[in-house]
Amino acid sequence: MSNQQPPQGQQINIELNEKEAEGIYSNLAIITHSPAEFVVDFTRILPGVPKAKVHARIVMTPQHTKLLLNALKDNIHKYEEKFGEIKILGEDLPNPSFGFQIPTKEEKIH
Repeated sequence: MSNQQPPQGQQINIELNEKEAEGIYSNLAIITHSPAEFVVDFTRILPGVPKAKVHARIVMTPQHTKLLLNALKDNIHKYEEKFGEIKILGEDLPNPSFGFQIPTKEEKIH
């Protein structure tokens, strides 16, 4: 996830079970926060299915959330250098109606 190295002399072993290795598809994330933590609920919206179910919930400290953001920015930059710019379908539309979305200025005020 990140390019950060563990402290000198410390090795981290990460176990990946078969179920987690399969991954979870998500096309919608709902992000909330309190002073102490960020909560990211990953779900997916499918055509013809009126109800979305949360498939994974990640709870992180604000500091770890910001580190994740920085790691994602770094990896997106590296991806685009190698494969080209990632185009966002509907990005030029005033109100995209699908996928991950950034709140508008009006939504951020509330």
